[in-house]
Amino acid sequence: MEFGPDIQKVPKGFLCKLCDVKTPNEPSLDAHLKGKKHQHLCRLRAKREAQQESTVYVSGFQPDTSAGALEEYFQQFGPVAEVIMDKERGLYALVEFAETAGTKATLAQLQHCLNGLKLRVKPRERKNFKLASKERQNQTKPHISLEKLSFNLCLASSVNEQMQKMVEIFQLNENESKARQLLLDVLQEVFIEFLPDCQIVPFGSSVNTFGVHSCDLDLVLDLENTKAFQNHNRKCEQQGGDTQSEGGRSEDSILSDIDLTTASQDELLELVATILRKCTPGVFKVHAVNSARLPVVKFSHRQLNLQGDITINNRLAVRNTRFLQLCSGLDSRVRPLVYSVRFWAKQKQIAGNLSGGGPLLNNYALTLLVLFYLQSLSPPVLPSVEQLKEMACEEEQCVIDGWDCTFPSQPFRVPPSKNTDDLCTLLFGFFTYYSTLDFPGSVISLRAGRVLPITDFLSREEEMPDAAESSDATRQKTIRPKLGPVNILDPFELNHNVAGNLTERTHRNLRRELCEAEKYCRSSRYQRKSSKGKSWGIAKLFAPLLEGQDSAGKVPEISIAFRADTLTDSFRAELSSAGETFRVLWFKKVCSALEVVFKEILKCTPSDQVEILQDQAREEEVNNNNESLDSSSDQLAGPSGIKRPLSVEEGPSCSSSSPQGKRMKLEGSADRPEASHWIWTQRHLVWAGRRKIRRILLKTSDETSKPEGGCSSIESRVTQYIIENDPDPKEELKFSMDAVVAGSDDCTKAVLKFKATSDPAGHFQDFYHFLDCFLPKMVETLLAKSE
Repeated sequence: MEFGPDIQKVPKGFLCKLCDVKTPNEPSLDAHLKGKKHQHLCRLRAKREAQQESTVYVSGFQPDTSAGALEEYFQQFGPVAEVIMDKERGLYALVEFAETAGTKATLAQLQHCLNGLKLRVKPRERKNFKLASKERQNQTKPHISLEKLSFNLCLASSVNEQMQKMVEIFQLNENESKARQLLLDVLQEVFIEFLPDCQIVPFGSSVNTFGVHSCDLDLVLDLENTKAFQNHNRKCEQQGGDTQSEGGRSEDSILSDIDLTTASQDELLELVATILRKCTPGVFKVHAVNSARLPVVKFSHRQLNLQGDITINNRLAVRNTRFLQLCSGLDSRVRPLVYSVRFWAKQKQIAGNLSGGGPLLNNYALTLLVLFYLQSLSPPVLPSVEQLKEMACEEEQCVIDGWDCTFPSQPFRVPPSKNTDDLCTLLFGFFTYYSTLDFPGSVISLRAGRVLPITDFLSREEEMPDAAESSDATRQKTIRPKLGPVNILDPFELNHNVAGNLTERTHRNLRRELCEAEKYCRSSRYQRKSSKGKSWGIAKLFAPLLEGQDSAGKVPEISIAFRADTLTDSFRAELSSAGETFRVLWFKKVCSALEVVFKEILKCTPSDQVEILQDQAREEEVNNNNESLDSSSDQLAGPSGIKRPLSVEEGPSCSSSSPQGKRMKLEGSADRPEASHWIWTQRHLVWAGRRKIRRILLKTSDETSKPEGGCSSIESRVTQYIIENDPDPKEELKFSMDAVVAGSDDCTKAVLKFKATSDPAGHFQDFYHFLDCFLPKMVETLLAKSE
């Protein structure tokens, strides 16, 4: 395999210098080079190099020269694609031509003059394209070392004081708040010139009282008044009247080019990006993100060292911010608790998506978890949203996009809480509450102030008030929320699961860290200051997990989470009607899918079938009962992969049970089904090189490419290909697998525990790591098409 200039050989594999990605071997390197990220950066680099070839650097013009004047002058040499000016000082400009011929013609002319001044024109400086590393991206952000934070926290006299210090250390200071207000004023001034009567409204961490140093500035561009302004002017034009508004302002040319009422979201985002890019001082790195759930325009400000984003007409986000402000003002314990939980989650790597999107919890979801916990206490610290609605007066009624967003505008309208728990107790209670909560089997509702069963969301659609007929509170149907391993309903937009981005891996990590935190909070090291100067209280709680600490002595196990959104409609309806016993039906489907994966897709042999046949033969020889023998043989001729329930009545050493007793018992009204047991034998390395073989097979078929484990037919063909090319395996791997469903006081998932019973070649660990990624996805794929 030949490597290009982007690939560097390193001691433990290969380094892609373009993407700053390390790969351990040539197959993984080949997969990376064909991946979306590498291909995207290659195209981006080619685009940047082409722009450099077709761009000239221009200086020497007057500071008040406009981009239009420069474009008009250079049009004589060829079509001009874009003129980028230094807005702060007006000292230079970059003129990009649509074709390189325009660049050559411009540079061929020795002298250029504009408005009596001689221009200096030269080729644009060539720069090597390089992806900014995460370290470089975060260099501008203030960083508080964990060591320094721990030292400051340990100086406190109690956990309560430590949590108060968290607010003092991380909250936005006065200068940072002023900087954000200054940028907000500048943006308002710029945008109102092009979009009369528009409003730039802040929301999120900057203003919801939970902001931290260097947090992004989240903004909403409200265009409702601008639409009214535009419609008014157009009516005047149709009536032949003056085209000026009542304020004496004429409609700007931008509004003449675009109809805000019919414009698409992409057109509006591009309009915002253009105003930011060309007309706002200090703003750079402007780009629109159309693929986000709520499309945004992201930008940075050079002088203020701020990152921000602008969404359009997102009034629900502004209302959510007002709600968080209210909760913060209702009780002084809310902010310290939120700051502490957020920092803990970030340290444990279960929150903090670096690029915005990702599989981790975001700050908003974490804040809602804290608020819901405070609602669930007895007596509660915070009231539910429904209770807040009853406390609001008539003037505070609010409906946005059909959702009832009513709550009091001021904290004094809400009676104070009768709960007297201190911060130390509340933080301990937070970890205790969520470490035992069945996240996949529950839906957290701040509106109701209680946990709703997942079965309520499986077969019916949620309802919302119709804003158009709010007088009779008519209900209309809408899309149910996206269900996942963790379900947290937005307080107002009831079809939005704010934790819908979480994966099963994130959920497992969340549960593990919650249990570890709950365990630590029971110790004296959490509750009392160390007399020997050791880390204590929340300072010890924030300590990162040491490498290898989690895996020490861990039994190999894989979890298959209950995910309602991947099931068929008919199966969801069946589970919904089953109520609390839905886990029994779901686990039965999972066990059937597991048999299909191991026997039909991975071609494992159910070796316990031979053992049970031998036991049965010995029993029948003693009884000498031919009729019983025939009956038993019929039973053993059923589905392969015979399972043995590990029940209390029958231990592993029990050998006198009948074959019928060895079958898994799922028919019952219990909330949980019994455990199941398999012993499998694998004679081929079916996990080695699967991705490469899949790509080869897909090239010769009409099937579309899917992620590993996304198609049962493709995966079966991959396994068959591996077996055909390995006709004489030398060693075999025998392993046992126990399955049990966890629910109620844990979380709804099937836990599979593995144990190698015979592994002479030492293949078990590699096979287990393959199954950890492959098995949950494959079972999910089978359940998605199972009836």
